[in-house]
Amino acid sequence: MASKPTTQEHFDPNSTALSDSGIFGLPYSASDARLHLLGIPWEVTTSYGKGAARGPEAILRASHQVDLFDIETGEAWRPGIYLQPLSEAWALRGRELKELAQERLEALLAGDENSSRAQEILRTINVASRELNTWVESEAKRLFAEGRLVGLIGGDHSTPFGLIRALNESHRGEMGVLHIDAHADLREAYQGYEHSHASIMFNVTEQIRPKTLVQVGIRDFGRAEYDYSESHRASGRIHTHYDRTIKRALEDGTTWSKLVDRMIEPLPKNVYLSFDIDGLDPALCPHTGTPVPGGLSYDQAATLIARVVESGRRIVGFDLNEVAEVEDGEAEWDANVGARLLFKMCGWAMISQGLVEMPPNRGRA
Repeated sequence: MASKPTTQEHFDPNSTALSDSGIFGLPYSASDARLHLLGIPWEVTTSYGKGAARGPEAILRASHQVDLFDIETGEAWRPGIYLQPLSEAWALRGRELKELAQERLEALLAGDENSSRAQEILRTINVASRELNTWVESEAKRLFAEGRLVGLIGGDHSTPFGLIRALNESHRGEMGVLHIDAHADLREAYQGYEHSHASIMFNVTEQIRPKTLVQVGIRDFGRAEYDYSESHRASGRIHTHYDRTIKRALEDGTTWSKLVDRMIEPLPKNVYLSFDIDGLDPALCPHTGTPVPGGLSYDQAATLIARVVESGRRIVGFDLNEVAEVEDGEAEWDANVGARLLFKMCGWAMISQGLVEMPPNRGRA
């Protein structure tokens, strides 16, 4: 028999989360929660590993193990966090299209990408990706109208395009994007897909045009991506902090704190945070679709997010993507790390919006 959902009145944040409770074991309904999360079970254009479509569900399960008191953010969950029900229609469509994408990939590897069948699949997936973007944007705007703060859980990294577009429009272009990732994601229509996971930041830069894009942890990219980033550096539109450059600075004695200050300096008041889990050391996310040696530690990422808010900037929205679950469902480490990272993002977003006060010591000695 299913346990009876706990009401806010009787909720004990120190007790064990019930199996049928909401994300992080919280008792909030859609009408109660100030922060809503969109879970997007979609990984159609992924080009290596798989499992990201199951990421939102895996994070939900793992989130029940997260303690609700955080030494940095206190009890920033209290304005309410709610994960929207996952769309079964999009999940089913995503699975069907993923099979078609695999068929086209095999044709591409065989040098037969221009066949009529491969071209038909490409058109079908490009249309579906645009429709997904429109749906996410519509959902985001509906929630904005209700006064909600919105975050997104992927899925692959193509999924937040609609949310970023809606937020940039809402802030009239006065918004910057902080992008943490192993990959630059600056490819144009990778493998022909207009909204590939490898093209998200190219599309954001070209189509959405926020004030600036700051990239951190980048360590796997093509020459065309490097040239594209460099071409926009002088104008301030793109600031890329490559992983090896970061590590060399640390090896030479520069503190992480000083590097973080340099990273966030170009960002405007309003900041959108886009986090691909593979921006972390792959020991923290071994099942993510395209793991790359190097990356940030969990604590470095947590400090970076915290410093955005401590600097007086606002996190206006965020996403966490590419948290993958293997098919047997037994490897939960990626989801465990993802859930804890998501909790930090939610908490700092709440604080930055003035929904709760920043704890006075913020975890400092």
